[in-house]
Amino acid sequence: MAPSFTFLLFIILLNGTSSTRSGHRKLLNNKIKQQHFCLGCVIMVSVIEQLSQFHNSTVKEALGRLCSYLPEKLELKNVCSLVAHIFGPDIIKLLENKINAEVVCYSIKLCKRKEGQPFCHLYHSSKAGLNMAIKEAKETATTRILKNIHGLSSICSLPFLKNLCEKIENVIDSDLPFKDFDGDKFSTFPTLRGYHWRGRDCDDKTASVYPGRRPDNWDAQQDSNCNGIWGVDQKDGIPYEQKFCNGTEPMGVVLLGDSAGAHFHIPPEWLTASQISPKTYSDLPAALANELDWPQFSETTGFLNSTIGGRTDSIYLRLHKRNRCNHRDYQSISKNGASSGKIWNLVESLARSQQFDKPAIVTYAMIGNDVCNGKADTVAAMTTPEEMHFNVLKGLRSLNSLLPKGSHVILVGLVDGRFLWDNLHDRYHPLGQLNKDITYEQVYSFLGCLELNPCNGWLSSNGTLRNITSERASLLSSVLRRIAKSEKYANFDLFYMDYPLKEITEEWHRLGGENWQLIEPVDGFHPNQIASVLLARIFWEKILHEWPHVLGEVNPFNNQIAAVFKDQGGY
Repeated sequence: MAPSFTFLLFIILLNGTSSTRSGHRKLLNNKIKQQHFCLGCVIMVSVIEQLSQFHNSTVKEALGRLCSYLPEKLELKNVCSLVAHIFGPDIIKLLENKINAEVVCYSIKLCKRKEGQPFCHLYHSSKAGLNMAIKEAKETATTRILKNIHGLSSICSLPFLKNLCEKIENVIDSDLPFKDFDGDKFSTFPTLRGYHWRGRDCDDKTASVYPGRRPDNWDAQQDSNCNGIWGVDQKDGIPYEQKFCNGTEPMGVVLLGDSAGAHFHIPPEWLTASQISPKTYSDLPAALANELDWPQFSETTGFLNSTIGGRTDSIYLRLHKRNRCNHRDYQSISKNGASSGKIWNLVESLARSQQFDKPAIVTYAMIGNDVCNGKADTVAAMTTPEEMHFNVLKGLRSLNSLLPKGSHVILVGLVDGRFLWDNLHDRYHPLGQLNKDITYEQVYSFLGCLELNPCNGWLSSNGTLRNITSERASLLSSVLRRIAKSEKYANFDLFYMDYPLKEITEEWHRLGGENWQLIEPVDGFHPNQIASVLLARIFWEKILHEWPHVLGEVNPFNNQIAAVFKDQGGY
């Protein structure tokens, strides 16, 4: 699902963006298709229409309200005003004639029908009715819109927008090479793969200082591993790191994951007219800079109090509580769209040195993209068991060359995604809440028609196809299970765990919840914050029960560390 109406603004800008990277422009132009324009337009126009309805205002006032709510940061407000100036008159005229969003977008040429294909529609409408409505609306719309679209091609050359265009490239195209892993491994900046993703660096100017390393001279002089424990106890002359951490088996937490592990989330209030206010989009710049992921709240590496509903619980937080010497030692090496075929790229970006660093608990969790794709022949595009075996073994060999001895690797199986359709298809999507007119089935169908469905196999009304997709997911999970049983590595032991969907739902039912409340409401595809918290607890208890040596013993000096160093330097 696109990041609300702002998606339209950005793809219009990026359509004319040049790139300094060889081959990047070609990749970007191939990715940003007409379908993206259509999706962004339908979402944007729907939000404007509903704002007008909810506030009992004119369409022009609703459009102005929307732009006024966008933050100044990244020039988002200016961009909105610019696009409103170009497209606004036609949108206003058409909406005031009671024409729905998709008809508006076809009329102003941001949606186009492929030859021999039907019109893609989000709202219920008969084929004949939609065709006639579009024809009549085109007569209402002005022709200057086509000239304006072509005129937008050089908009990114404007000085105040050039930087925005460059930054947004990484957000729109999640399938580009893993260039966002380049540069410093650790950072003092939160987003753009900063400390929301890896432990915060405590000395950004010194390459030998970073989270996760073994202490240099027991950190008597400086905090070389950024866990906040350093200096010498004047009472006995023993360095605090040696006194409190030596022999306690400090361990880092690493995730090799996909968008679920990165915690992809689009706030539903971005699309819900009744909830849109001057504060609604305040976190939009940070969300875009994090690729619409929220790893700081995730089940594996989350460490901040959640601002997107619920609370935060994670393997990292629990391991930190078990041993405070683990402070800041986490890495979310996860990527939207990642699958077993991209594990090499992920492993390459792992910051771990066998010579200088502590061991780590590594979770491999690609729970869907090996069977999920937007291809028309979705089954043919799925990863085969043979490919899965090859990809994962290649990644494990690479891990063995990077991880310090005494590390642990846990392979997590794929989820049974039939859960999504079964629990959402007849419910109203946030865009359909106001008028009770858009269900998830309609959203999935619209995305499928536009060839933008993230998982044609599971987000489909075809029950046979959903079953085939789950059967393939089960086969791929079996490959992981066999690898965990048969393969041995010098620097880590290897385990397998089924994705605990059954345990998550049972626990949520026990707490009085319903299945649909575990799914991200906007994209209807990812586990949400509630599911993340439940997964963290179930995952932890599974390790503690079956492989307790992975977690190490409780550090007996935790209270003393807290007394001397308080929050150990924070995050």
